[in-house]
This record gives sequence, C-alpha cells and structure tokens, in this order.
Amino acid sequence: MWLLATVLLADSAHSIQIPLAPAETLHVETSGAGEPVVLIPGLFGSAFGFRELVPLLTARGYRTIVIEPLGIGASARPPRADYSLTAQADRIAAALDTLGVRHALVVAHSVGGSEAFRLAYRRPDLVEALVSIEGGPAETAATPAFKRAMRFAPWIKILGGVKLIRWKIRNMLIASSGDAGWVTDSVVRGYTAAAARDLDGTLKAFLAIAVTRERIRLEPHLGEIRCPVRLLIGGSQHEGDVGRDEVALLRRALPRFAVDSVPGAGHFLYEEQPIAVVAAVQRAAAALAARAPDVADP
Repeated sequence: MWLLATVLLADSAHSIQIPLAPAETLHVETSGAGEPVVLIPGLFGSAFGFRELVPLLTARGYRTIVIEPLGIGASARPPRADYSLTAQADRIAAALDTLGVRHALVVAHSVGGSEAFRLAYRRPDLVEALVSIEGGPAETAATPAFKRAMRFAPWIKILGGVKLIRWKIRNMLIASSGDAGWVTDSVVRGYTAAAARDLDGTLKAFLAIAVTRERIRLEPHLGEIRCPVRLLIGGSQHEGDVGRDEVALLRRALPRFAVDSVPGAGHFLYEEQPIAVVAAVQRAAAALAARAPDVADP
C-alpha cells in the first residue's frame, strides 16, 4: 500500500480504487501537488461534481484528493454494508491511511460534512481544518424525504429507469440552486452516470442507506473537534439548506467555528460559485499558518 501511495504522489493526476474490505472499495481521484485538500461529496454527488473546483485548487498549489464514500460515484455498492455515517468516516480514514495523507484540509458537501465531522473527532491526525459546504451535524444520511422516495425504488425500473432518475435529479438540482444556469443536460448526465452504469446496484445501495441506523450519535462528540471548522451556506432560498438549529448547535459545541454566507448561491454552491469555496480554503489555510508559530512554541 505504501508503494501505491508513493507512485500516486509522484504524478499529478490519478483515478484509483482502494480496497478496504470484501466488496468494499472506494474510488479516489487525486490531482496536483502540494498541501492536501480532501474533497468528500454528498449523497447525490461524486468526483464529477468537483470538476470546476479541483482545477482552481490545483492551480493554487494544492493536491486534491476526492474520496467517494461507499455507495457513491464509482465506489462499490454492496447491498448489505454498514452505510452509517460513522462507518463511512472510518472508511475515508482508511483510504487516507492507504495514501499516507495526514493533516489535510477537508472540504465536504452536504451529508459528507457530517462524515467529515466524525472523521475530525475520531481521527484528529487526519484533519487539520474543515470546510463544510451546506453540511450540518446530521445524525443520519437519509432524510425523511429520501426514505419516502426509496419506498418507490422497486418501481423505478418499470416507471422509466435511468430516464426517470435523470428527471428527478434535474428537478432536485434546480430546486436546490440559487442560480440554476449550471444545470445542463451534460451536467445531469454526469450526476447520474453511476446510476446509468449500475441501476440495480445504485437502488440497492440507496435502499440500504435508507434503513441504516446510526449507532453512534455525533452531537456528544462535537466538542472533541479541535480543528477550525468553517461552514459555507448558500445565501439564496433553496432546498437542502442547513437549519438554524444545526448552526446554533455548531456554534455552541465547536471551539473554533465560523459561518460564511455566499450571496446568490444554493445548496450546490461549489457548482454555482466555486471561487467562494477556494476563498474559504485559503482563509482556513491562512488561519492555520498564522497559528503555526504558537503551536511550535514550547
């Protein structure tokens, strides 16, 4: 595994599969060179979603590492796996261990943010700072709306299959955006590529996610997160936003917490305004650099 990591770090761009357990393999895309920025997509995301953000980060001297959690993107979709947020965080940690990555700046979207919070308290050696894009302290990957939608999963193939999924995803992307001009046919195809390749596997994985029970709650552990956390929220009214109660909880529990509202953006603000995410990453990096002399002092 360490030989694999050495080869990866020597080149600028790679797409790899990291086996972690029987039937559990994570898809990882790396690009660039420099300080590591780990990108974690949400439930309906993938590495494709960061296609605008990654070049902006690598152009500024960062090495990006996109890790697609189990059941997401090109990662494996075993129907009987543990899809809890804690299990997903532990898999992300295992992937970073395989790559030899430590002290990364983590950028996570939506429910990926809750996975990143768990990663930060369970493996503080891996997370130097966290930027959560529209991702609050969720205690479950599946929202009530998602669970209701999964009741119709057995009928999806009969009612239209991938065409129906593309129609649903298009509507979701538009409703979740401040400016939906980025939602084109090619983008919708990119967001639904995994379902198009393996519709049965995608539906089975989503069904498993819908019934997964979280054995470990996040809220009691938020105070253990010592790294700085910055929450990015889209300023436009949209579906899928972080609730006020969630923001208030993060303010109370996290020792180092800040919130940025991005005017005109929605839930997928890294699509609408990727430069705002880059700015948040640079602010986080600058804050870490400013603290470095204090940390080094005896």
